[in-house]
Amino acid sequence: MVKAIEATGIAVVHICTIVPISQTVGANRIVPAVAIPHPLGDPTKSHEEEKMIRRAILEKALEALKTPITEQTVFN
Repeated sequence: MVKAIEATGIAVVHICTIVPISQTVGANRIVPAVAIPHPLGDPTKSHEEEKMIRRAILEKALEALKTPITEQTVFN
């Protein structure tokens, strides 16, 4: 899906838990997530810690959208 959207000229960030799979399917901007069962958080954390984790991932994804790239890039 990511490649199809990008083919129309719209930049996409793929937030994923397994980076090699994203690279294999051809995602161009990749932001690693937390873990497979909870990609955008950690249920063992407090509500405020969860918000900080989610905000950090979202800010990284927004930064990835703004960054010009010429090849697959993982934004750690």
